[in-house]
Amino acid sequence: MHSRNTVASPDSPAWLILVLGVLAALGPLTVDMYLPAFPAIALELGTDAAGVKLTLSTFFAGMALGPLVGGPLADRHGRLRMLHIGLGLYVAASIACAMATTVHQLMALRFIQALGGSIGIVVPLAIVRDRYGPRESAQVLSRLVLVMGLAPMLAPLAGSCLLEAVGWRAIFGFQALYALGALVMVAGALAPAGATPQRAAPSPAIEVYGRLLRDRRFVGLALALALTSAGMFGYIAASPALFMSHFGLSPTAYAVLFGANALALVAAAQINHRLLRHYRPEQLLRRGLVALVACSLVTLGMSIAGAVWWAVAAPLMGYLVALGFVHSNGSACAMADQGDNAATASAALGTVRFAVAVVSTAGASALSDRTDGMALVMTACAGLAFLVHRISSRVEKASALPAPDPRPIH
Repeated sequence: MHSRNTVASPDSPAWLILVLGVLAALGPLTVDMYLPAFPAIALELGTDAAGVKLTLSTFFAGMALGPLVGGPLADRHGRLRMLHIGLGLYVAASIACAMATTVHQLMALRFIQALGGSIGIVVPLAIVRDRYGPRESAQVLSRLVLVMGLAPMLAPLAGSCLLEAVGWRAIFGFQALYALGALVMVAGALAPAGATPQRAAPSPAIEVYGRLLRDRRFVGLALALALTSAGMFGYIAASPALFMSHFGLSPTAYAVLFGANALALVAAAQINHRLLRHYRPEQLLRRGLVALVACSLVTLGMSIAGAVWWAVAAPLMGYLVALGFVHSNGSACAMADQGDNAATASAALGTVRFAVAVVSTAGASALSDRTDGMALVMTACAGLAFLVHRISSRVEKASALPAPDPRPIH
């Protein structure tokens, strides 16, 4: 029998983190892998760069809507069953994407692909909440970033290689194979964590969503996290045109740059894991938001000044480092009090996150002819996230103060 602390045991934290990381990486893999192929897709499907970017927006729309249904179903019918359904839908949609003949077909199929892939975003966060407390959850999520962070590091490079060797359609074929592999891992390893019925019957979805909307702490954290993610997705949507079309980087060079930024985010998450031994998640979240605003402002300044590509890329990397602190700690704080309805709460986080991402990617597409368009979206999102978190924190502190004594003072 394997020990609980060995990677070979499905019950061990290391094995659990590996499997959950593979699932959580599905979203970044699906987004990042085809970024170097934007010009090739536009050429073959007879559209322009803005048209291809809309396939990213429809994907985010699917990622926003999918959790609304998938989260409550995962609470009611089990994590494992919903993973089987979601991954199966993702595989079918990926194969269909590889056969698309128009950009409108690709847009619709990317939406369906996202509906299936969204369950890979919802369930890992719910399983972490099922097993750990707030501080431990933040530490586990930091480790999770180490695994899932390989996707944005390797996906653009893999996509670039497939693009040059076979063509852009092979990218979607690879995504289908990846999801099939994840399905095998889930079936063999997640039964102890994902298939166990809930000890208490979860509340109806409408009731849970209503309670979440009345939870000022959750709403504030959800909006702040969504806005920081929106800034990141604005970078993802606008960076191919900025660095390849404007600055003249090759698809391979862009993929290396993108991977280096992902590595910075992963490294920050691992530093965050160590700092959690001495600081509370709330403290690291606040400092991460301040750093996010500062780095976005420097990126905007360099873009407006017409600086060379590396002068824009340097503060951009700092932005990704700050995100490594914001996302792990913010998610752990938001999920801390969600109990048996963790998947529904995780779904709410995902829905808000990707709904805002639709707006940010559309904004990045509209500003694609401006060299400072990416930085404008990032700065606006970071500044709003900071303000939302600051306001919600003050409201929470005010509501936590004891009510004044109504008795007159003699």
